[in-house]
Amino acid sequence: MTSWITRHPDSLTKDETLKLNGVLARCPQLDTTAGHVRTFAEMMTARTGRDQLAGWIDQVKATGLPELVSFVNGIGSDLVAVVAGLSLPFSSGAVEGQVNRIKMLKRQMFGRAGLDLLRKRVLLAA
Repeated sequence: MTSWITRHPDSLTKDETLKLNGVLARCPQLDTTAGHVRTFAEMMTARTGRDQLAGWIDQVKATGLPELVSFVNGIGSDLVAVVAGLSLPFSSGAVEGQVNRIKMLKRQMFGRAGLDLLRKRVLLAA
């Protein structure tokens, strides 16, 4: 279900779409959740967070669904960063990739060598 709800509707097969619609018709809370997830995904892809995020947060709080309210509360803890992430064209993907590569090297070497060898491997792998 999570995969069907979080994927773009055009990427679902006809069978998956029918099954998803059947489940959503039987569970109004899940249908509401799916609608909020799709709206949030549209904000992410269209970069309209600056204009739509506040209204979306109010709608989610009005539904009272505990999981979504918890998510919204987490967003509220750093609202400025979330608005920037949902509206600006910049990405930290390249930096995150380098961090993951360094963590992988560190895990490979755990307990085998010291910081000097790790430093050499990081510099030589770049």
